[in-house]
Amino acid sequence: MQLKVVGSSSSGNCYILKASDGEVLILECGVPLIKVKKALDFNLEKISGLVVSHAHTDHARYLLEYQAAGIPCYVNEDTKRSRMGEMQFYNTHVVEAKKRKVIGNFMILPFELEHDVQNYGYLIHHHESGLICFLTDTHYCRYKFNGLNNILVEANYSQQIIDQKLMDGKGSLYVRNRVLTHHMELETCRNFLAANDLSHVNKIILLHLSAQNSDVRMFQSEIQKTTGKTVYVAYSGFITDLNKTPF
Repeated sequence: MQLKVVGSSSSGNCYILKASDGEVLILECGVPLIKVKKALDFNLEKISGLVVSHAHTDHARYLLEYQAAGIPCYVNEDTKRSRMGEMQFYNTHVVEAKKRKVIGNFMILPFELEHDVQNYGYLIHHHESGLICFLTDTHYCRYKFNGLNNILVEANYSQQIIDQKLMDGKGSLYVRNRVLTHHMELETCRNFLAANDLSHVNKIILLHLSAQNSDVRMFQSEIQKTTGKTVYVAYSGFITDLNKTPF
């Protein structure tokens, strides 16, 4: 299974999971469809679906564009209402927490996250990748998971960095307070990973780092020391394999 990162920031989030037979599952649509087309060499025939976490623009801005292209879209009720209103589309499917959906050879299981709108993380299973945990835009996760093989998790900011900037007069109290209650801090990310069974995890990908309140090298190093796993930081254009086994 190949992971292609199209975007992983407040300017737009989008991730592509591509199996060896070409089947594709898209996570988030915070970037224009043309960027996904380029990442897939303009071959959209094997896209099984688009899965969206929540309604905010950096995750769902272009939902109608993907829907108009005929891509099956899987969203929660709030995202559908916020982005589509009362319009009904044959290829838009509302997902519910803790109810599985099969999308081609992918199986997804939504679970609730903590944000200021309805927001879902997803357990995603495919026979090549094993079990992937995908979660972003939450200040913590109430769940623990067994049998994970790969993890895509938000590590948005460092409390130390954001407080120091505020003390230096370079930050915003409003931004600080919003970030603290809506995004995952480095230490919270570390605690989430430490609480879960990582015995079968091959890779951890850190998502959605704040451009102002994070440190890529420090975040990667700290999570790697905590978990003993291979850790990467997502950025536009990043590609890696997410397999069930290390090889």
